Amino acid sequence: IYDSARMTLEEVLKVMEEAQRRGLDTVRLHTGDPSIYGAVREQMDALAEKGIPFDVCPGVSSFAGAAASLRMEYTLPEVSQSLIITRAEGRTPVPERESLSAMAAHGCTLVLFLSAGLAGKVREELLAGGLSPDTPAAVVYKATWPEEQILRTSLGELPERMEEAGISRTALIIVG
Repeated sequence: IYDSARMTLEEVLKVMEEAQRRGLDTVRLHTGDPSIYGAVREQMDALAEKGIPFDVCPGVSSFAGAAASLRMEYTLPEVSQSLIITRAEGRTPVPERESLSAMAAHGCTLVLFLSAGLAGKVREELLAGGLSPDTPAAVVYKATWPEEQILRTSLGELPERMEEAGISRTALIIVG
C-alpha cells in the first residue's frame, strides 16, 4: 500500500509498471468521481502509452451524495430543469463563457466543486450573474463521509456562514 498523496505521477507510474512486470493487479484508488475534476486523464494516457491495461470504476459522485444528504432534488418542475456542475476560477482558469456569472444567468441549479475557499468570489460572481442574495444555498463538507457537515444558508450569507462553520475546503457549494 502506497500513500499516493505524497507521490509524484512518475513515482505512481513506476509502482504500477513494476506491478505489471510482476504480473500483479494494481488498484489506484482515488477519492471522488474520476469523471469530474478527477485529474486521472494523465495517468490513463501514460498507462495506455505503456501498454498497461486498466479499467475505470466509478463511484457515487459527491454531487449525488450531497443531494441525498440534503434530501433534495436538483431539478423541480417549474423551478429548475437543469443542473450545472462547475467551479470558481482560482489557480486554474475557467473559460470566460463558463464564468460563474455566465452560469448564474441560466437560472439553473449550480453545484460548485473546488470552490469552498473562494466563497466571497462565488457570491460576488453569482450576484453579478443575476441571482438574488435570497437564493437558497447549501454547503456539504465531505459529502457521505462520517464527518460530513451540512450548512443551509442563502447566497447573500454564504461566505460568512462558511467562515463561522470553519469550512474552507473539501466541500460542495449548491446554489438554487
